[in-house]
Parts: sequence; C-alpha cells; structure tokens
Amino acid sequence: MRKVAQLAGRPARLKRREFLAEGPQAVREALVLHQKRMAAGEPGVVYEVYASESCLDRHPDLEALADGTTAFLATDEVLAAMADTVNPQGILAVCGFLDVSLDTVLDARPQLIAALCQVRDPGNAGTVLRAADAAGADAVVLTASSVDIYNPKAVRSTAGSLFHLPVVLGAETDELVARCRERGIGVLAADGNGELNLDRLQDQNAARRLGAPAQDAGYALESPTAWLFGNEAQGLAEEELALADHRVAVPVYGAAESLNLGTAATVCLYASARSQQARSLP
Repeated sequence: MRKVAQLAGRPARLKRREFLAEGPQAVREALVLHQKRMAAGEPGVVYEVYASESCLDRHPDLEALADGTTAFLATDEVLAAMADTVNPQGILAVCGFLDVSLDTVLDARPQLIAALCQVRDPGNAGTVLRAADAAGADAVVLTASSVDIYNPKAVRSTAGSLFHLPVVLGAETDELVARCRERGIGVLAADGNGELNLDRLQDQNAARRLGAPAQDAGYALESPTAWLFGNEAQGLAEEELALADHRVAVPVYGAAESLNLGTAATVCLYASARSQQARSLP
C-alpha cells in the first residue's frame, strides 16, 4: 500500500517509471491500451489494479478488462490511503511510463502537434492534452521546463486521453522547432498579439477548398503544423516566439482580456484539425 501511495510524489515516479491512474475512466483507458498491446505481443502498461467491490458492481466492464493483470480487491479505506484524491473513485491502477522519443513522433509523419512550453499547472497540461486528443492531434510535446504529465492531477485532467496519443517529455523548444522544419512541419506560436489572425486563416482555407479567390492570410492552415502554447501567466517567452514561423492570435470579440490556456489551445488545435480534415475529403 505504501509503495503505491508513494507514486503521488515525483521522486518515486521517476525512480520506478510508474504512475497512478485513478478513477473508472482513466483506468478503463489504461486497461484498453494494456490489452491492445498485449494482444500485439508488446509489453503491457498496467502493472497492478486495486478496486473496491462496489466500484466493480457499478462498472462490470472493468473487471473483464482487468483479466490477466495483477488485480486486487481493496476497501474504500485502503484505496483512500493509496490514492491522491480526497474522495477516491473506487479504483486505481499502477501504470508504466508511456512517453516516447521525439524521433518516434516525427518518423510517423505527424500532421498536428501540440507543444507545451513552460506550462506549469498540471490541470492545464492535462486539459490541453485532452483537447489535442479530441482534435485528432498526432502527439503532445512538453518542454523540459513544463510540468510532469504523470502528476496525479495532470493524469486526472486528461480524462484518459494520456493513453490515446504519443507524448514526448523534456524536449528543448529550439530542437523541436528545428526538427519540425526538417520534416516540413510549420510552427505556429499562439500569441494574443500575433500578426496573423486565426479566423482569417480559417476563412482562407475555406476559400481554397471552394476554389474561390482569397487574399493570402499568411499561412496555409491545412499544412502539417506544430502549435506552441506558452506559460499560463506569461505566455510564450520572446525567444520562443522568435523560433516560430508565425505568431497567431485568436480574436477576442468581447470584453475579456484574453483566453485561458486550455480554451486557446482548443480553438487553435480545432482550427488546424478542421482544415486538415477538410483537405482529405473528396
């Protein structure tokens, strides 16, 4: 029990290369990935599962998914001692680290990448990863100065999306940008004061699809793209902005000063995803 509880802390996670997935949704997605990898003859990702009887009664599919794993019944009191949450959800899994190398991501010829630069809040990091998953992004990259995505709060915030797409950790922004350029991937920086307007980029993309004449808005949004998203309070640093091909602003039509990180990232990623999906339609 103590060894499991220690995974709430980063030193234990790094030493053992293990982390906790808590709650039915996260554990379900972890087990689905585990079973998929095992069926393909690859190492699994779930090492242990702990669940209460009442949780398994409410979610009988979890018991079937856990077949073949090391699974234990546990009381709510034991789960509370092991979990990071104040109100445990009745099930948790000890999982192996999932991150991959930047080479692995780029060799797969990605069309859409979300890069988090100096993003420090675990909830925000998890939210952006979830948005990237929903938008069909090919990978999420976190720079060396960003939060640990295996932080329990970050894992919860991904709502299971951590188990859906590749994640790169500890990247250097300048190396990421250089490597993307080598592969023909454009680099856009989300910046409230950007010289390009996201709405105009989308309008330009729509006009091209329809074969209508349109004024050049500065970037073809349907192109393979890596978006850079910055720190919650300061945004992207000047040196990070300078690395990008373009700075792109999400227009704000109301009185709000700006959008928060999760909302801005979602809007940007969906703008690229929609343009890229439309390109593939007949």
